[in-house]
Order: sequence, then C-alpha cells, then structure tokens
Amino acid sequence: MTLLILGILLWYIPHSAKTLAPGLHAAMGGKSKMIVALSTLASIVLMVIGYRAAPVIDVWSPPAFFTHINNLLMVVAVAIFSMTSATGKLRVAMRHPMLIGVKTWAIAHLLVNGDLASILLFGSILAWAVIMVIRTNKASEWVKPEITQTGMDVKYIAVTVVTFAVIAGVHMWVGPWPFG
Repeated sequence: MTLLILGILLWYIPHSAKTLAPGLHAAMGGKSKMIVALSTLASIVLMVIGYRAAPVIDVWSPPAFFTHINNLLMVVAVAIFSMTSATGKLRVAMRHPMLIGVKTWAIAHLLVNGDLASILLFGSILAWAVIMVIRTNKASEWVKPEITQTGMDVKYIAVTVVTFAVIAGVHMWVGPWPFG
C-alpha cells in the first residue's frame, strides 16, 4: 500500500497548493501548471500501480445492484466534470463542476468497492474534493459565468456519452469489468 499512499500524497500536494498555500503557488508563476500536470500524471501512475498491488482486505461486501447505481453515477460524474469546459446553459448551474464530478466519481466507486485499498483511495480523493470546495467557497464569492454559446448543451451531452464510453473501454482493458 506504500505506492498507493505515495500516489495519494502526490495528488494532494500540488492540487491543494493554490488554495492552501497561495503565496507559494503565486511564486511559482507559470511553472505551477507544468508542476501540477507532471505530478498529476505521476500520482495517477503511483495510485494505479499501488492499488493493483495492494492486498485485498475486505471491509464490507457491497450488494450486486450497487454496480448499476455506480454506472449511473459515473455517467453523471463524467457529465458534471465535463461541465468545466462547457459554454451553454448547463454550465451556469454549478460553481465547482470539476470538484463535484470528482466527488460523484469517488462516491460511485466507494459504493462498489468494499476493500481497504479502495476505501483509502476513493475516500481520500473524496475528502480532498470536499475540502477544496469548502476552502474555495470561503475564499471568494461565486460569480456565475455568462452563457457564451447557446445550443452547445446537445454537443456537450454527446461528448459526455462518448467520454463515458472511452472510460468504460479503458476500464474493461486495464481493470475490473465495470458492468457487473
């Protein structure tokens, strides 16, 4: 579980710097985006390797029908996460689409994975997203973005479906079968 924990820590540090250490983040200037991108890639690699290598220590046994709830929540998570770059009417409905998408993703995975490594991985990412929403909300008032392009919501929904299909395909290729 060491690699899994290292991956989680590597995720937390750069993803939290802007909110928890704004002075340090500002001092890095344009380098911060590159550092976050590289550390994100490294953290995901460490988390995947660590998760796959972790011993299976069952904490609870999820019922089989949770798989269907998970899949529905995953479509919702992809849709919400994708709203970050949307420009239509749906985007103005939510302040933190990326973080809410991550929280939905984590909850969906916690529903269907009852082992310790899963609880550690998905629970810690869920905790990070909750902390970031709270910190961001305290730091500033939300100004709703303007709708810059009308009619883009249909395109956004189509992209969501394609993205979910790609994620499911990758999941089938490298990990557990996502459809029960």
